[in-house]
Amino acid sequence: MIIERFKQLLDDMITTQIPDIHFTAGSTPHVRKHSGDIEVLTSFGTTEKEDILAIITEMIGPERTEKLMVDHEGDFSYAHGIHKFRVNVFENAKGFGIAIRYIPTNIPSCKDLTIPEEVMKLLHRDKGLIIVTGPTGSGKSTTLASMIEYINTTMKKHIITIEDPIEFNFQGKDCLIHQREVGTHTNSFARAIKSALREDPDIIMVGEMRDPETIQAALTLAETGHLVLSTLHTNDTVQSIDRIIDSFPPAGQSQIRVQLAMSLAAVVSQTLLPKKNSGWRIVAREILMNNDAIRSIIIQGLTHQIYSMIELGGNEGMILMDKYLEMLYNKNLITKDTFASRVRDKDLVAKF
Repeated sequence: MIIERFKQLLDDMITTQIPDIHFTAGSTPHVRKHSGDIEVLTSFGTTEKEDILAIITEMIGPERTEKLMVDHEGDFSYAHGIHKFRVNVFENAKGFGIAIRYIPTNIPSCKDLTIPEEVMKLLHRDKGLIIVTGPTGSGKSTTLASMIEYINTTMKKHIITIEDPIEFNFQGKDCLIHQREVGTHTNSFARAIKSALREDPDIIMVGEMRDPETIQAALTLAETGHLVLSTLHTNDTVQSIDRIIDSFPPAGQSQIRVQLAMSLAAVVSQTLLPKKNSGWRIVAREILMNNDAIRSIIIQGLTHQIYSMIELGGNEGMILMDKYLEMLYNKNLITKDTFASRVRDKDLVAKF
């Protein structure tokens, strides 16, 4: 029976901490290993179209499954016992596919994730915008969850999270925490952010800044005495700033540059790399801490100069991705091939 085999596979996923499983109609499931590689799960056998439909219906019920068939794709969370999974269902040339990501029950600490002290100090601010960026699967959600849990255990604040879907479940400790899911508890990120202004929050976590309306609402919150934590799908710190500004029509970009310059606290850009001789992955980060010089550069629209400011800002906790990669290579934590494939300045490779 496909459902029993599916649930056993989830149990195996929990036991081994495998991060991702992929189902495609007419194919054998694939798993993403701890190293980041995709491998065929030959022991499970082929899943046909009716198997995929049965798995989807098991997770969200027949009514939501019918709607998903019309919409062609959808995101939701799925609970298996006390464990949670983030699920994306999408239609492709072979039929429907399912991407399932395991959400660990225990939220790792900022120390476990090697989040620098300079970034953690920003979590004590009364207002401002902290953005965590990186490609899909780079651990952005886990980093945000770790920051929220740090606040939860060290401060007495009201935290609202707006997510699509809810991933980590937070248990209020010293903080009051309300978690809202887009599509279930609110119609959109932007609407939930605007509503948060009337809900007396101190800290708002916005799962993702997807569109100009959401970005504008998040910037307004950050300006009006709230600490806002959010994510973007960008590859470095400067690209994140450009993405925010370029999301708006040219006529409105001047105002957005000023708003962003005045409200931005930091941008943490991260990626996961194969860790040498381990079969696991290790994080590499680029960190921008906003200061008067960077604020002026953003307002003037000279964002290409920010790389130089990051290079000069080591004493403030800033670091370029190239410098971080060099540090990992010098510590023998990544191979030279990994270093060479990710570094921005290729001349740097020749020095080693």
